[in-house]
Amino acid sequence: MDQQQALFTSPLKASNIIGSDVVNPERENLGSIKEMVIDPSTGKVAYAVVSFGGFLGLGTKLFAIPFSAFAYTDSENEYVLDVAKERLKEAPGFDSNNWPSMTDEKWNRDMFSYYDRSPYWE
Repeated sequence: MDQQQALFTSPLKASNIIGSDVVNPERENLGSIKEMVIDPSTGKVAYAVVSFGGFLGLGTKLFAIPFSAFAYTDSENEYVLDVAKERLKEAPGFDSNNWPSMTDEKWNRDMFSYYDRSPYWE
């Protein structure tokens, strides 16, 4: 198998991702992916919107998390988020009826920085 084939992973439909479980490395359920946000100018997935649904006392807030922060486990169809529980408790979130402006570059940079990820557009 050549280098290019070794790097290929099977694409997934967004409908297969939305609703998937999000777990930590210890396989504790954190919540689920509620939405995928895609940059139409690049075609890249900007971030996933996750609901922690009461976990960690967070209620039903939504959290934008860079998609690069997740590791996908094909065998379990889960997304592993390796972020400490304490860090998740402090994560900036939003109400489902009051989404942040996705065109706000500062908000996007702050969100990527919070999860120690490089912005997808750079």
